[in-house]
Amino acid sequence: MSVLTYPEAVGVGLLQGVTELFPVSSLGHSILIPALLGGHWKHDLDVSADGSLYLNELVGLHLATALALVVFFWRDWVRIIRGLTTSITQRRIQTVDQRLAWLIITACIPVGIAGVALDKVFRTTLGRPVPTAIFLALNGIVLFVTEKLRRGGSGRRRAEGAVAPDEQHLSPDELSDLRISRMTVRQAVTIGAAQILALLPGISRSGSTISAGIFKGLNHEDSARFAFLLATPVIGGAALLKLPPLLGSQGNGLRGPLLAGSVAAFIAAYLATRFLVKYFENRTLIPFAVYCTLAGLGSLAYFTIG
Repeated sequence: MSVLTYPEAVGVGLLQGVTELFPVSSLGHSILIPALLGGHWKHDLDVSADGSLYLNELVGLHLATALALVVFFWRDWVRIIRGLTTSITQRRIQTVDQRLAWLIITACIPVGIAGVALDKVFRTTLGRPVPTAIFLALNGIVLFVTEKLRRGGSGRRRAEGAVAPDEQHLSPDELSDLRISRMTVRQAVTIGAAQILALLPGISRSGSTISAGIFKGLNHEDSARFAFLLATPVIGGAALLKLPPLLGSQGNGLRGPLLAGSVAAFIAAYLATRFLVKYFENRTLIPFAVYCTLAGLGSLAYFTIG
């Protein structure tokens, strides 16, 4: 059984923290980069190897990423939790916060079920460099098609529209939550279900969710915001499911590197979120589409021809 070294853990933590939130697939990069580096990186960081705890370690790092999202969006989560609490106690769904809370819960159900049912299948059959490279290229194509087919023309547009007199006191974040809360349950579930595609190594969770949000009528800014809110309970929950083996005897020698990697993942994820929230105010998915397509095709050529 391979054990992550401290340099490997910190490197994977930085990589995971950035690529989990950028629409470029964290799992895809966590498979491809060690394979491209070769040597002990390839041996230690192989999710498909028998008895490997690398996937547990990798998903364990997601807990730090989820924590970074909670810290960044803490005001939103205070409102969302308060909305859920009042909705349950008052037995109604009327306010923006109440509606947003239930939209997030219902949107997370499909990927939660799929993750439990399909995780091992995808890891053992597809967690290898060649399939991952193919899916990464497909991820880029999906992002490009999203920009070409999205509603509303140019797409380089910030969330906009007339603000009603009774909404003028709201902050930009609250206005974004208001727009998101106007979605139907069916729209939210469809967007949340898009996260299932991220079980395929090379397909980005944030990329698929943002794309689905754009197709359902949200602009880039609101789509990214909703994607990050949805990602918080999903990746946090997945991390908690994968952590128990690392806390027992199997985790001997791993907990120190995992802690170091988690610190790196937290810092990287927080900075990535801060950048992307600003980025999607007036920019598109095209740069990420180009990168994923070229990186996927280049990796595929390397592993099949080289």
